Amino acid sequence: MSGSAQIGVSGLAVMGRNLARNFARQGYTVAVHNRTESRTKELVEEFGAEGAFVPARSPEELVAALERPRRVMVMVKAGAPTDAVIEEFAPLLEPGDMIIDGGNAHFLDTRRREKTLREKGIHFVGTGISGGEEGALNGPSIMPGGSAESYAALGPMLEKIAAKAEDGSPCVAHIGTDGAGHFVKMVHNGIEYADMQLIGEAYQLLRDVGGRSPAEIAEVFRSWNTGRLDSYLIEITAEVLAHTDATTGKPFVDVVLDQAEQKGTGRWTVQTALDLGVPVSGIAEAVFARSLSGHADLRAAAVDLAGPTPTPLPKAEADAFAAKVEQALYASKIVSYTQGFHEMAAGAAEYGWALDLGEIAAIWRAGCIIRAAFLDRIRAAYDAKPDLPLLLADPAFAAELADAQTDWRDVVATATHRGVPVPGFSAALAYYDALRSPRLPAALTQAQRDYFGAHTYHRTDHQGTFHTDWSGDRKEKAT
Repeated sequence: MSGSAQIGVSGLAVMGRNLARNFARQGYTVAVHNRTESRTKELVEEFGAEGAFVPARSPEELVAALERPRRVMVMVKAGAPTDAVIEEFAPLLEPGDMIIDGGNAHFLDTRRREKTLREKGIHFVGTGISGGEEGALNGPSIMPGGSAESYAALGPMLEKIAAKAEDGSPCVAHIGTDGAGHFVKMVHNGIEYADMQLIGEAYQLLRDVGGRSPAEIAEVFRSWNTGRLDSYLIEITAEVLAHTDATTGKPFVDVVLDQAEQKGTGRWTVQTALDLGVPVSGIAEAVFARSLSGHADLRAAAVDLAGPTPTPLPKAEADAFAAKVEQALYASKIVSYTQGFHEMAAGAAEYGWALDLGEIAAIWRAGCIIRAAFLDRIRAAYDAKPDLPLLLADPAFAAELADAQTDWRDVVATATHRGVPVPGFSAALAYYDALRSPRLPAALTQAQRDYFGAHTYHRTDHQGTFHTDWSGDRKEKAT
């Protein structure tokens, strides 16, 4: 006999607890379970008035409380803990039931788990969830993978708890089979890394070169958030920069240790891009920047190295410089999204997913960390041309970057001359220039490879593969 709960949530740390509350607020009966039973009790006691919760002391009790098809959402740490929980629940389920992994799992793990459970008739739904604890409670952006059959049974529930875009559309869509949902969430996080790095570089430029205080820079970001840079990350940047530390009275940003941490999804994005042969240089520089920030010993050893000390511009030039930084930030952000969407297209081709890039942009418009006004335009670009080879090839974005490039170059040059590190801005500009260059030094690289390793090359004037005998009289022969 099946129970009455429509969904179960196992793992009641912040994200799991808030998702359970979100489901309950939307009228669903939610069975809740945690390995530490006290967390289950606390959830029901503190938030029981929000909706119907069924506390379960064990996986067996959770499964017994669920109606068919059973929907078990697992919200535990990625990796071995996820496998352990799956091994607990899978024997208790029947064909047609589903396990939903809402953690930040590696998509290859999700593919493995989905295949194993599919052979047992159980649906495994790897689901990317973005929006942090607030989004989990009030409406996240949700990226479920898995079978179409599982989405038919789960999708309507996810659509109710998801964030809603300005046009009322729920920010959730069936992304694709097996690991597609977690793959797209991984790339989302990679773009997030790049976005945050670029914002950080803009802040440092406005402070070290523009001569502004954190509170003044907060006002700059607030003004930017009313225009084309309108986004969640720009909004919270203004809030952080305007905040004063209660203990010291200093700007809050000045009492935070400048060593950024990471949980791994950005690194996975870069590693996967390398495997796919996709250049995501902006995302990679953001990952490396976080890594470098944490090497306090290296930074201490290098603090006396020669180089210019950043000095502010004269006041009369500061406002004009801020406008240039806005151009550089916008252009570099578009490059980051371009690289991320290229990686998703390559992943779709490699793993057999039918990713709808316009739809993905649409479900990122609300709820998620990288929600931004220009995602509507990205969606429109892919809706108009689903086979768009590159986001920068869209005429509207191409025209904007063409308009921005003079200021973009001035900002990178100014940063270089004044000794301000801008790896994100620089990498984005280099990517833009490499794409538009009619000839790249890769011709020399390939010739070198043929010289030392007989790796062959192709010619511009003849078909075929060639090798030059570099040890003798430089004779060329087709291979």
